[in-house]
Amino acid sequence: MLRERFTQAMKDAMKAKDTQTLSAVRMIMAELKKRDIDARPKGQMDGIPEAEIGSMLQTMVKQRRESVALYRQGGREELAAQEEAEIAVIMSFLPKQLTEEETKAAIAQAVTDTGAASIKDMGKVMAVLKDKYTGQMDFSTVGPLVKAALNG
Repeated sequence: MLRERFTQAMKDAMKAKDTQTLSAVRMIMAELKKRDIDARPKGQMDGIPEAEIGSMLQTMVKQRRESVALYRQGGREELAAQEEAEIAVIMSFLPKQLTEEETKAAIAQAVTDTGAASIKDMGKVMAVLKDKYTGQMDFSTVGPLVKAALNG
């Protein structure tokens, strides 16, 4: 379970005196705690489910990638490097990312499974991909690939 991995990673970072990793793991745990608290009114007293934690990590990676681009534009290489280090820590908790070929094969399979014939069916294809591959593919880059598969 991811929650246990976060706790273990924090302990390991503390023992190793790895302040950068410790900081990133604490940031992950703070975001998780915030989301757990936000989920309580919805009846999720035990916190958010594992799939939502994966989605949270994906969002955190996306935010940091955007920050890296902005820092590089502003000539702040040291801040960009810090964000990239955080991305590496966050990514270590996510499942292995699919390669471009694996992503294209998954898209082709999803198109076949849903019987998608046009761009109007893109939502169906994306829903199947999100069900099967959350945490394994970057959906900001998948959208254009799905469009190309449905148009071509």
